[in-house]
Amino acid sequence: MAFEGLAERLQGTLTKIRGKGKVSEQDIKEMMREVRLALLEADVNFKVVKQFIASVKEKALGQEVMKSLTPGQQVIKVVNEELTALMGGEQSKIAVNNKPPTVVMMVGLQGAGKTTTTAKLANHLRKKHNRNPMLVAADIYRPAAIKQLETLGKQLSMPVFSLGDQVSPVEIAKQAIAKAKEEHHDYVLIDTAGRLHIDEKLMDELQQVKEIAKPDEILLVVDAMTGQDAVNVAESFNEQLDVTGVVLTKLDGDTRGGAAISVKAVTNTPIKFAGMGEKIDQLEPFHPERMASRILGMGDVLTLIEKAQMNVDEEKARELEKKMKNMDITFDDFLDQLDQVRNMGPLDELLNMMPGMNKMKGMKDLKVDDKQIGHVEAIVRSMTPMEKQDPSIMNASRKRRIAKGSGTSIQEVNRLLKQFDEMKKMMKQMSNMTSGKGKKKGKGFGGLKLPF
Repeated sequence: MAFEGLAERLQGTLTKIRGKGKVSEQDIKEMMREVRLALLEADVNFKVVKQFIASVKEKALGQEVMKSLTPGQQVIKVVNEELTALMGGEQSKIAVNNKPPTVVMMVGLQGAGKTTTTAKLANHLRKKHNRNPMLVAADIYRPAAIKQLETLGKQLSMPVFSLGDQVSPVEIAKQAIAKAKEEHHDYVLIDTAGRLHIDEKLMDELQQVKEIAKPDEILLVVDAMTGQDAVNVAESFNEQLDVTGVVLTKLDGDTRGGAAISVKAVTNTPIKFAGMGEKIDQLEPFHPERMASRILGMGDVLTLIEKAQMNVDEEKARELEKKMKNMDITFDDFLDQLDQVRNMGPLDELLNMMPGMNKMKGMKDLKVDDKQIGHVEAIVRSMTPMEKQDPSIMNASRKRRIAKGSGTSIQEVNRLLKQFDEMKKMMKQMSNMTSGKGKKKGKGFGGLKLPF
């Protein structure tokens, strides 16, 4: 997850103060010293850190906090609110022109993931907002970029406007917008040229495209992995083009997170989207309050619910609920659920969005290997329809056949069968508790190991 180091440091620091019945000025000072170091190590701009610490300190030492019955909790609330404000306060949505098409200029340096992000944004607009976007290949200096956008457009069954690499980007933008109006596209996403570094020629050309296209949005695509450099790039582009929003890519990587925290404060330009992976659907609207909660270990239930709504079949979910109550769940149901959960994203990331999961024993180091999930899937797919429906019929020869067919061992088959049985029992307990029937308390996740 992004911010891993920062999250760990901040959560460790805040845990010390969380349960305190009384908080002294010295406690606040010591905590602020730790928070300051954590932010600087995460490559947050030093001026931003200074302002953040001063603001938190002032509020944390206020009468409302110091005289509160739960001062430790109040201090954490202050840190959460200030971190949210630092990253923009609230979600900044993409512009909508009342007289379509809405024109979006995608700008940025080479290597930041601009072309892929353009396609991801088009996919997001269609899936989440029911829009009809057109992609425009205006990076004429990198023929591979034109080809890449055309390939992505084909993959998404989405039109890509291109005039090759011999026509100026200004002319391409002009003709693309005219074509979009003709064909009633409500968004035009222009993938402009990038450079290895900012130069005058690039900026002049982007200014000309801006002049002719009159964009409603100029989105700057920035690589979060570059830390403070990302903020410097954002500052330079903003000075020249008046950028309306930032898209941070590679926020799922092993990044220190400083770019996300600093970019809004330094440029006063909101972060509108975050790239959370390489897949075409892994672009999320940026919610400062949710990101702050994730950094501080409070989870991100709203994003988790949104992912579920997009990827989980409601009819199948209702059917599964009935089966859970009767302990009728089969390996076929398990495969269905595995597919739906996999579509939501990496399992360890999903678990991190659940409040308190980061504090559970073993969760910190949980890394779910896709190969392990593949082994589980192979075992289930090697079963006969009867075996999937009723695993109790499994005998030694059946297990040998399944192990051989799935390229696994008999021990792995036995382990999965045992864990599946435990999972069914736990689901029964959970459904009883939620329906008010259960008189005993379930043992929760404690004794259950995930079946992969």
